[in-house]
Amino acid sequence: MNDLQVRAGTPADLDAVLAFWKDAAEGTSISDDSDGVARLVARDPESLLLAERGGVLVGTVIAGFDGWRCHLYRLAVHPGCRRQGIGGMLLAAAEERFRALGGRRGDAMVLDRNESAHHAWRAAGYAPEPQWSRWVKHLDD
Repeated sequence: MNDLQVRAGTPADLDAVLAFWKDAAEGTSISDDSDGVARLVARDPESLLLAERGGVLVGTVIAGFDGWRCHLYRLAVHPGCRRQGIGGMLLAAAEERFRALGGRRGDAMVLDRNESAHHAWRAAGYAPEPQWSRWVKHLDD
């Protein structure tokens, strides 16, 4: 695994990241477009973490910190590279980032139907909090 590197994504990575998510991420988001990811990287240049092996993208996670809470999105690992510790390495990098920023608790957006992701998140020490529900309003409606 020593050939695996984690780095912050840049605007030059956006097309590759969006293409990667089509193959490796479960589900889609209203923000899965060049403008949405570009805004993320412009606002918080260290938030998009990429895992690469030999210069090839094999995993992503968004580690967003708003000054109060730590939010994790888009943990995705290439289907041919799963169960090799890449997701755990990305989460460790995200958690290190959060600690350096003063964060105290990370939360993750995980689709209910994505059973394989549930196992990965639990293995990393995360658990659902059944007393919370996500409430959403689409702002472009």
